[in-house]
Amino acid sequence: MIIRENYLKKIDPFIDKLIIKVLTGLRRSGKSVLLEQIQDRLIMQGIAPSQIFTLNFESAKAMHIRDDQDLIHELQNQPFDRNKKVYIFLDEIQEVQNWERAVNSLRVDFDSDIYITGSNSSLLSGELATYLAGRYVEFQIYPFSFLEFTQLLEHTPLKLDKDAAFNLYINLGGMPFLHHLDFDVEPSKQYLKDLYASVVVKDIVSRHNIRDVDLLQRVILFLMSNIGNPFSARSISAYLKNEYRAVAPETVINYIKATLDACLFYPAKRQDLRGKRILQIDEKYYLADHGIRQAVYGENFRDIHLILENIVFMELLRRGFDVTVGRIGEKEVDFVAEKADKKFYVQVSYIMNDEATFNREISPLLDIKDNYPKYIISMDPINRSTQGIKHMHILTFLLETESL
Repeated sequence: MIIRENYLKKIDPFIDKLIIKVLTGLRRSGKSVLLEQIQDRLIMQGIAPSQIFTLNFESAKAMHIRDDQDLIHELQNQPFDRNKKVYIFLDEIQEVQNWERAVNSLRVDFDSDIYITGSNSSLLSGELATYLAGRYVEFQIYPFSFLEFTQLLEHTPLKLDKDAAFNLYINLGGMPFLHHLDFDVEPSKQYLKDLYASVVVKDIVSRHNIRDVDLLQRVILFLMSNIGNPFSARSISAYLKNEYRAVAPETVINYIKATLDACLFYPAKRQDLRGKRILQIDEKYYLADHGIRQAVYGENFRDIHLILENIVFMELLRRGFDVTVGRIGEKEVDFVAEKADKKFYVQVSYIMNDEATFNREISPLLDIKDNYPKYIISMDPINRSTQGIKHMHILTFLLETESL
């Protein structure tokens, strides 16, 4: 197990504060382990284990807790020292009916520090926002970065250089459990297929009461095959019609939203760089973990340019950037990354092995007339920085967290 310091540093300032910590992200992306690491820190700081309550609502130990009243009763019967603060960790809280009421009651009735997780990006919508407005802070938890992936490799029998490790990462992605399989390709792919099925059944079909599972699967496969390509719900509807599956664009929109709620995909809106406005058409979508694509859809290596784009997009999210796709005239900039007063532009390419490819990648960046940094990230072995545009190898970007 590796310590996920990048997340712990973000959470640390809120420990012991009267604010609920909410961790959301794709199923099996490491939220439960992160809760354990927070508990370890508390114990190291002198908190008695008897003052820490933790429960995973997907465990058999929690089967008797079905709603908010059950949960409140469970906490009231715990042998806490009521003169001291209680630390409450509730994992996969969405399994509890009316859980928002319970969390709000616990916040009011206990001297408590509360942490909750859920495999649903809409965890904070609806009633929770009403009950807890201004009293929670959210942390998105993502699968392992390539840097974390290399750290895990050190604890396996595999002895790979950076290039070989990156090829394995392209193939398998960064789901944390894979290190228990020593990143053996076939067992790992079977695990990823089963994980994907679990996300579809538990976090999409059941939660959204979807009846036409075959149609949902077709929409998801379309998204997987077109990561990094802009398209509309209407274009998907037209595609499915050609596949003899008539479906209204509104249904496609609902299905896409369901995959976003499950944290399976993340959207990237399009930004007009001249008009300084967000466009409401033809978003792009990226997978939370590209290893799932290889296991379910395949062709990661054939679509290497798309996979590299997916990897860069998710890495920018991990580093806390808001990421959009830039449009300047008829040209496109892969990513516009912004955080506080920091902003830069990124083009992602595989290999710029001829002048036509190089000119195509650099042209949109040259058309941007502001002074924010501009980068091209690729797998080229030769540095082709020019005219104020910095060219960077993708391994430098992924392994050196302050590279941008």
